[in-house]
Amino acid sequence: MPPTLDTDLLQTFVAIADSGGFTRAAGIVHRSQSAVSMQMKKLEESIGNALFEKLGRGVQLTRDGEILLSYARRILKLHEEAVVTLRRPDMVGSVRIGIPDDYVAAYLPGILTAFASAFPMVEVEVICEPSESLLASTSSGAVDLAIVTELPGNEKGQVLRREATVWATSRFHFAQEIEPLPLVLFQQGCIFRSWALKALEEIDKPHRIAYSSPSITGIEAIVGAGLGVTVLVRSILSEGMLELTPREGFPELPDSVITLIRGPSASASPAIACLSDFIVEHFKQSETRVA
Repeated sequence: MPPTLDTDLLQTFVAIADSGGFTRAAGIVHRSQSAVSMQMKKLEESIGNALFEKLGRGVQLTRDGEILLSYARRILKLHEEAVVTLRRPDMVGSVRIGIPDDYVAAYLPGILTAFASAFPMVEVEVICEPSESLLASTSSGAVDLAIVTELPGNEKGQVLRREATVWATSRFHFAQEIEPLPLVLFQQGCIFRSWALKALEEIDKPHRIAYSSPSITGIEAIVGAGLGVTVLVRSILSEGMLELTPREGFPELPDSVITLIRGPSASASPAIACLSDFIVEHFKQSETRVA
């Protein structure tokens, strides 16, 4: 019979891999360093291979350790989803989640797929609006949860991720050289639109709004055709886009802080509270993968 993988051992293994050492991992899993060492010895014996090798005062994963890490994350995630689902298998209700259009494809599929697996009877309504509108809608209770962009140091919600905000254009055209600069921006109320116009005005760079669109699909299509320059967070730039920097005469923009805003009813609804937890966990997991 093949060896089994204990989830307690896998949690400690992931903590070591993420923190880079047994001592730091011990604090994360609330065990002594000797207990952590014993756990890893047991895990290595069950697998039959070494998972760590020394690196200065810390440790790094062996090739087998790297392979196991990918499986360990998936196993722990499925384990968590199973436990949550079995505790509330028949949970019903509805959640209205707001998100800017440019974040939908990047973040929602992973969140909603996991949530739907755990709570298939909960109805989720997705509302795509600019961050400024969503802040007002969440405050009024028209939206239960919102993933929005905020300025660093002025966050009203729980910080999920910090992102670089960048200028971008087509790799295959030269819209950045046209004067006045043609801009392709989201509609009024988008924080990126405000940042772009303010930044260009401050350096007296001639510009005009050539195209406006409420849709990231529209923005990408127009920019891809070489018709202008846009502003997006770096992580969602498509392959055909070129980032423009101060070297090309484009001013630096404020970093974006992606936050989770909870409406007044969030704490009173189990469905809203659970989706909120899934959102936070998704961003934690994605940050770990990027690191």
